[in-house]
Amino acid sequence: MTTEQRYRDLPLDSLSSSLSGRLTTPADPAYDAERSPWNLAVDQRPAAIAHPESVDDVRAILRFARDTGTTVAVQPRGHGASSALEGAILTRTAAFDRLEVDTEARTAVIGAGVAWGAVIGALEGTGLAVPSGTSSVVSPAGYLLGGGHSWLSRSVGLGAQSLRAAWIVRPDGTQERVDDASDPDTMWALRGAGGTVGIVTELEVDLLEAPTLFGGSLQFAADDGGAVLRAVRDAAADAPEGLGLFVSTMRMPDAPMLPPEVRGQSFMTVDVLARAEADLAPLDAVRAAATPVREQLGPTSQAAMAAMSMEPTDPTPSRGGSIALDDLPDATIDELLAWRARPEQAPLVGITLRMLGGALDAPARPAFANLAGASWLAMGLAPLFPGPPPEAGAAALAGLDALLRPHASERMVPTFLGEDDSLERCATADDIARLRAIRDAADPGRVLHQGRLPR
Repeated sequence: MTTEQRYRDLPLDSLSSSLSGRLTTPADPAYDAERSPWNLAVDQRPAAIAHPESVDDVRAILRFARDTGTTVAVQPRGHGASSALEGAILTRTAAFDRLEVDTEARTAVIGAGVAWGAVIGALEGTGLAVPSGTSSVVSPAGYLLGGGHSWLSRSVGLGAQSLRAAWIVRPDGTQERVDDASDPDTMWALRGAGGTVGIVTELEVDLLEAPTLFGGSLQFAADDGGAVLRAVRDAAADAPEGLGLFVSTMRMPDAPMLPPEVRGQSFMTVDVLARAEADLAPLDAVRAAATPVREQLGPTSQAAMAAMSMEPTDPTPSRGGSIALDDLPDATIDELLAWRARPEQAPLVGITLRMLGGALDAPARPAFANLAGASWLAMGLAPLFPGPPPEAGAAALAGLDALLRPHASERMVPTFLGEDDSLERCATADDIARLRAIRDAADPGRVLHQGRLPR
């Protein structure tokens, strides 16, 4: 049965006529393009794709779902896809594009359709920064409502900690502005499990003073990987909160689309962003352990760091896996690098370890998303290049998880969950029980798609 046949009996014409925005159905030529998420490896087959232009449109979508037994799933820009969305009205929020920066109050109001690049651009020259992710095309709404880890997390905590308030449309169609004083349970859920309690149209966030930023990258030979990783691990114990550090072992494929200087090469990189030049001091111990083959450090900006990350700016297919670690002993470093060098692990282009601690260990606001006590956030990436079968990448990611699992933290940040992971991997049993109770109270009719919290 085709997708069009599956949803033929739904009165989608009535939904379309009730919207000032646009509705794309399985019968429309644009359906296949619009249903696709950012990660093209995920095959979404929603009942329709809605593009609301107002809160009234959002209410109409929710009303249609209540009346027809469908559900509503929100993806501002396609990131975070994890399921086929069968029977859901996939809702894109591009029209909610409000962006207002109050430099005196050090706050911003950000619409659910805005991308990080626009926010970072608006802050250029203000001396203010925002705990954004490494990609400028990701939506702040999806990022902050999913927890969000950034270069600045050791200074200010997960991105969700910056969330002061949100404008939310409840499953029954009512809209309100909520904050910690008016609705602490909803705010707790929004900081990490946002899609479970309503549709957020705008967010109010804290900005931080950052008149100067220093950062860049050190590149090392692959043979120095063990020495570099140990030095980074040891330096983390006393690293200042103002230092954000990611260390990556890269194994680039011999693919014609890659630049000649990295094509087919293996190397280790240490990428950093610091709020003050003095915060870079721990890098001295890393340089003492191994000599960089290339070093680019100096005054920088959030925009420059986003460009340096070389995150894709167009949707691509890939597989990834992440795990938060409580520790990283010598034996695990040796095992990881030896395992990494095997030919069968070639599909893993990058393995990155992000240094945690600092402000992450003492969240300032109540939140579902929490990495307190964890030391490292490990990630593996297996892009799906044309030609090679995907099974090899999946096997490599499973092997990475098995290798690191003995050191896993009991918590994980939702924005780094894999395609098949649920929120149950992110929190304690008590927190999951609390989240379910909040969701049941907010959405007794099960209008919202279950997302990463199976019903």
